Amino acid sequence: MKIISENRAFGGRQLVVTHGSAACDGEMTFGLYLPPQAEAGRVPVLWYLSGLTCTHENAMVKAGAQAWAAQAGIAVVFPDTSPRGEAADDAAFDLGRGAGFYVDATEAPWAAHFQMWTYVAQELPDLVFDQFPLDAARQAITGHSMGGHGALTLALSYPERFRSVSAFAPICNPTRSDWGRKQFAAYLGAEEGPWAAHDAVELIKARGLTLPLLVDQGGADKFLDLLQPQALEAALAGSAGVFRWQAGYDHSYFFVASFMQDHIAFHARALLA
Repeated sequence: MKIISENRAFGGRQLVVTHGSAACDGEMTFGLYLPPQAEAGRVPVLWYLSGLTCTHENAMVKAGAQAWAAQAGIAVVFPDTSPRGEAADDAAFDLGRGAGFYVDATEAPWAAHFQMWTYVAQELPDLVFDQFPLDAARQAITGHSMGGHGALTLALSYPERFRSVSAFAPICNPTRSDWGRKQFAAYLGAEEGPWAAHDAVELIKARGLTLPLLVDQGGADKFLDLLQPQALEAALAGSAGVFRWQAGYDHSYFFVASFMQDHIAFHARALLA
């Protein structure tokens, strides 16, 4: 593990870290914001999963999370979205590099490196909880677009691990969307049965919702047909999950930054209770 940059921010430290990944068989990079409270002891942690084409850097620089995380005393981890290098190359923006979809690939050529579920669910947590003053008993997760899909599916799969989950314009029903079907076929194979384990709508239908959930969706988002938010809204009917439409907002980081304070406060209520 190597800290390749460190910047003071809102009394805390914004780190960028590289490390060798056994899961992805190569070097991976992540961002970590440590609030000022981390100097006195272990702090809760919020995982932020980014969307298509992003690296660890996009949300770290654009989402505005650090100011609110510093006030709440919460660390934020910004993982990368896929392996890098030749193993990640693909001509399409929505497959391969920057498009890991937070699944463990079983199909060639992706299976050798694209083990993003194992990386985000197991390997990276093991590393950060060992090396930094983070409290593994107090975790929450959020994400944007493809990262919202990852956040929802991880939280629904490990409800005992996360105290809360939120998402900004998530891919909600990937088994019924071209942002999902294409990637699942490439990474997981043509048999559609296993795909449901990575579909938030299908997971909620099968397992219900047992932890606090908040979703914000921009009403002017040009990707609504790919995100399928209405399917998630319907699946959440009658549950304690909160789905909010935000009129006039699009899919950009201007949207994410506009509601980041709300999401940090939402997670702080669960993490600091």
